[in-house]
Amino acid sequence: MNRLLLHLLWIFGGFQLLWAQSSTTEKRIEVVYGANYAKNEALYPGASLFRKDSQRLHFRHRGADLWCDTAILYPVENKIKASGQVMLVQGDSISMQADRIDYDGAIQLAKATGSVLLKNNTMTLVSEEVFMDRAIQQAYYTQGGEIQDTQNTLTSKKGRLYMDRDQYEFSEKVHIQHPDYQVDAEKMDYWTSTKEVYFHGPSRIQGKDYDFYCEKGYYNSLIERGHGTKNTKIWYNQREIFGDSIYFDKAKSFASATQNITVLDTVNKNTIKAHYAEVYKEKDSVFATKKAVFISLVEKDSLYVHGDQLMVTGPENERIMRAFKDARFFKNGLSGRSDSIHYSQKSGITQLIRQPIVWNGNTQLTGDSIHIKAHPVTNDLDSLKVIGNAFVASLDSISNTGYNQAKGKKLNGRFINNTLDRIQLLQNTEVIYYVYDDDQELLGIDKTVCSEVWMYLKDNELEDIKFITSPDGTVTPEKEFLEEDKKLEGFQWFGSLQMKKPEDIFDISDLQWDKPKTKKG
Repeated sequence: MNRLLLHLLWIFGGFQLLWAQSSTTEKRIEVVYGANYAKNEALYPGASLFRKDSQRLHFRHRGADLWCDTAILYPVENKIKASGQVMLVQGDSISMQADRIDYDGAIQLAKATGSVLLKNNTMTLVSEEVFMDRAIQQAYYTQGGEIQDTQNTLTSKKGRLYMDRDQYEFSEKVHIQHPDYQVDAEKMDYWTSTKEVYFHGPSRIQGKDYDFYCEKGYYNSLIERGHGTKNTKIWYNQREIFGDSIYFDKAKSFASATQNITVLDTVNKNTIKAHYAEVYKEKDSVFATKKAVFISLVEKDSLYVHGDQLMVTGPENERIMRAFKDARFFKNGLSGRSDSIHYSQKSGITQLIRQPIVWNGNTQLTGDSIHIKAHPVTNDLDSLKVIGNAFVASLDSISNTGYNQAKGKKLNGRFINNTLDRIQLLQNTEVIYYVYDDDQELLGIDKTVCSEVWMYLKDNELEDIKFITSPDGTVTPEKEFLEEDKKLEGFQWFGSLQMKKPEDIFDISDLQWDKPKTKKG
């Protein structure tokens, strides 16, 4: 090897050594001011001991300054143990005070213990133990901490603070206290700049006029707006709302829910089920659609009302329920359908408007409109009215071929024990009635015209009929009746549309909304 090559290698090697020494020096903990310097190899091998005099000790490392009263510095390990009103400052935005700080310069990790106070531009953290990882700009605690910002006070057992983006993670007994609300959660992410919260696990928000629960969701605590997407429910203006997904906005006094929804009216003891619902707090109203059904308890027997759209409005004890577009209702022994249904809690009257049909057992009632009255408090059925073109029909239960029929201008019905007991037909009444003897042999068909008719029912079947005023008719053998004479003008039989159980209020188009529940997790 020639001399020139050796000389170049020596120069290059020397430059590498100088660069390495310089680089190492830059990463070493620097003593800016150290007083009362001492050594004690027996107790602190390899360490330098410092105590303050009139001026506090000052150390620096990679953009961070540390002040304290006493310090043990390990130059080789690049570590320092500082105690006595310790202050660690990074830039102009982050500071940490504690009784003691152990700092490892090799990995830039500080462990602060005893009355720890960590501050940045948006919050203050108080804890008994805090770790600050300067290499990744994160601070965390595992033994409990309290954070205060301009809006909230937050406590939790565990927390992680992303100092470079004001994003924080908290877990185990997380609690936010604010004058207008409080939040309790098991795990959540929080942004101090926007006051936004993301929940991961059982979480509850209690505001002045709402109470919200979810196991996955979002909440803007600045404007009190939230959205839950797993096992969600909200207590809102005397209503409890459950659903796969719930959104609420305090400023708009509004909440909405989608998929597998239940809205409980805790005061009036009724329920709405649907796959989409909106609640307007100020208007005290609920709108529901997508397989929507209103359920009310009537003498231990539930009443079901369905429509393409449902609306419930009005204050406590004065609720009004409206069902639109092919509306239907069902309760044991009584069911019906019409273009729309209107129910007033105050009057206890349910109105079937336009093309109504009501079935009481096997008896079918139709007319221009039908009103059913119940007791406003107990909801026991009281009476029924058919207004305009009243028509009563039932399949003859013995022959199962003919139809008993009666028609008039209007109809009054009376309920006993929530069962239709008697019917009064008035004005221009006509009747076709199959008459049997005691052995159930057909005597003939009674066809009568009069001004008033009473019909008596037992076990939802026509038992007897009485003609009150000026009847004009005879009983004629069936074989003498022409087939077309066995039906009164206007007769239509809708038996195939009759609902026999609560599920029958829905048709095939309603079932499309029964989608699988939102996946958990």
